[in-house]
Amino acid sequence: MTPMHQPLSEEAAARLIQAAALSKTPLAIRGGGTRSLHAAPEGVESLSSRGLSGILAYNPAEMTMTARAGTPLEAVEAALAEKRQMLAFEPNDLRGVLGTSGIPTIGGVFATNASGPRRFVAGAARDSLLGLRFVNGRGEVVKAGGRVMKNVTGLDLVKLLAGSHGSLAFLTEVTFRLLPVPETAVTIVVSGLNDAEAAAAMATAMSMSVEVSGAAHLPESVRGRFAGGALPDGAATVLRLEGLAASVTVRAEKLVAALARFGAVSRLDFETTLRLWREIRDGAPYADGTPRPLWRVSVAPTAGQQLVAALRLEAGVDAFYDWQGGLVWLRMEADPEAALLRRYVKAVGGGHATLLRARPDVLAAAQAFQPQAEAVGLLQARVKASFDPDGLFRSRMAG
Repeated sequence: MTPMHQPLSEEAAARLIQAAALSKTPLAIRGGGTRSLHAAPEGVESLSSRGLSGILAYNPAEMTMTARAGTPLEAVEAALAEKRQMLAFEPNDLRGVLGTSGIPTIGGVFATNASGPRRFVAGAARDSLLGLRFVNGRGEVVKAGGRVMKNVTGLDLVKLLAGSHGSLAFLTEVTFRLLPVPETAVTIVVSGLNDAEAAAAMATAMSMSVEVSGAAHLPESVRGRFAGGALPDGAATVLRLEGLAASVTVRAEKLVAALARFGAVSRLDFETTLRLWREIRDGAPYADGTPRPLWRVSVAPTAGQQLVAALRLEAGVDAFYDWQGGLVWLRMEADPEAALLRRYVKAVGGGHATLLRARPDVLAAAQAFQPQAEAVGLLQARVKASFDPDGLFRSRMAG
């Protein structure tokens, strides 16, 4: 069993990384360990941020918060709930689909750029990140960005670290912006559409001035596994509206009228809406306790259904769509079919496919992330050399 280091301070983390650099001991960075099925390879020690916990500053008036990287996400969200504020990007919880335990951390959220249904209108996790502190591969403590939105010093560096999956640095502190919690929410459901029809309906909704904050399509194969069976019969195309109650009522009427030509239209109440979008966020239909390969594929909104249609001709797949069809949760019935999937991703205009889950032997041999284009790969290598010249940090999907 490889050692697990859990420093209790930024200074201790810096000393540990300095020692690892001197001894050429590689480190696998992790937060709460909830987002990875990849075990640390032989000879690679684990470095966790869980000992770096606590909210350092919270300014509700400016809607900003600073917290140590190992702070549990639930502690952050509990503090925000008291002031009716939230993380705009709806960080997902992958413990159900991955079968992992542990506690998600706020540092892990940003290190993996974990973003849920509101991402396509409110931005990803990295778009809410204002500043951070980290330890690089030399054991040097670095600060980038600031605590207020007006301070954009180091903004590019901040965005670079978000989504780096622990491959560039060890995060110790993050500062991020917040949004008010909407007063209410409603979901408009269009029933019985096939994938192509759903793409057209979602495009119509997004072209309107009704401020849709969630747009997903749940084919009949998964529809019954959402919202406790509360969705009407048939495939469900679901659109979320949030805000002040009076505004939501007016916008909902306008959206219902526009979508009536596509099929039967109904509405979900506030509590059912909350449950439904949590389940969409977390890929709930695939929290099935199996190792069947599970992908998250990001493509252009109009390309999602084209990708799935092409794959269905050659492989057994099950899927549903978020981000107006631009995010495909894709479960393979047998093999991951990585080469086939990435060939079709390229054919529909490009995108990014991440293998979240598979059998341990498949994961060990698979390339989990989308291969980079040659120019991007060269740039990534230069960035890696700047942050971690000795290649100390070994990336794993760990949050």
